[in-house]
Amino acid sequence: MKSLPFIIDGHLDLSMNAMEWNRDLRQPIKTIRTFEKGLKDKPDRGNSTVCFPEMRAGNIGLCFATLIARYAKPKHPLGGWNSPEQAWGMVQAQLAWYEEMERQGELKMIKNKSDLKTHLDRWKNEDNYKSIGFVMTLEGADSIVTFDHLYILHERGLRAIGPAHYGPGTYAYGTDSDGSIGDKGEELLGIMEDLGMVLDATHLCDTSFWEAMDCFQGTVWASHSNCRSLVDHNRQFSDEQLKALIERDAVIGMPLDAWMMVPNWKRGISNPKNTKVTLDLMINNMDHICQLAGNAKHVAIGTDLDGGFGKEQGPSDVDTIANLQKLVEMLRKRHYKESDIERIFSGNWLRMLAEVL
Repeated sequence: MKSLPFIIDGHLDLSMNAMEWNRDLRQPIKTIRTFEKGLKDKPDRGNSTVCFPEMRAGNIGLCFATLIARYAKPKHPLGGWNSPEQAWGMVQAQLAWYEEMERQGELKMIKNKSDLKTHLDRWKNEDNYKSIGFVMTLEGADSIVTFDHLYILHERGLRAIGPAHYGPGTYAYGTDSDGSIGDKGEELLGIMEDLGMVLDATHLCDTSFWEAMDCFQGTVWASHSNCRSLVDHNRQFSDEQLKALIERDAVIGMPLDAWMMVPNWKRGISNPKNTKVTLDLMINNMDHICQLAGNAKHVAIGTDLDGGFGKEQGPSDVDTIANLQKLVEMLRKRHYKESDIERIFSGNWLRMLAEVL
């Protein structure tokens, strides 16, 4: 529905869902859920919220879409691929899927300013144009076997990297761990800066965060992170970190994973209704950052929907990603100006993209 406000989602694991969850995102959400009925291999089976038809229905015409494949060294707390080369192989499979979806007209990779302008013009003005735009990002850099591999990915469209995911990584330490970026991490950030790539500070542990912010002088954003003052966990940003990001003119996307929105969430026990998880909690995180900044120029949407969770671990008022449009009236009731709603929905991310494409 292109008459609805235009939305950019700053973090979606589209290729992971296609290649590891085996979801055909061209299909209606009902079809995907029906196909998964009875499957138990993933905790979110039958509860998916994202597919191309629902993105179009919600006028989500652009997103930051990930490549993700974690290399898990022995005793890694969450596991993953057993070598960087295997992680690289999975990234290639995910990239091949993106490229095939582009060939079929389902998606459009945005590599430069011209791509972005053309896509936005066509999305707004052509009724039959259905290609959802995406800026390709890398969540966790473990699959970069050598720096030659980084140059290959950049050439094929990669524009932003979050150096770490969960646990200790090759180039930084991530969520639920702590440690230095080290020489390899510093070298990675140097090459990214030379290439004009974005540092996504999401998932960096506190030590790696501050080291990365010190040594990287390029554009920084946080695609999907909430506030530690509202849910006290190392996955969230402290006020000090948020202020540092604001000083760098960064934008922080608000995610919808319930455990990041309400304290004391217990996986497999808590549910969105008995913990009262709604989109209002997303706005609470926006409010907190806006108060720190004194404006609405540093918050945006970065849902992480279907990032290993579905309806069972998301806001109770979100059945599919199209329900992001509910935020319009909710933000108005919180006395957000129309210009600020536009910034949150798309304008702030577009300002970031103007710097790096």
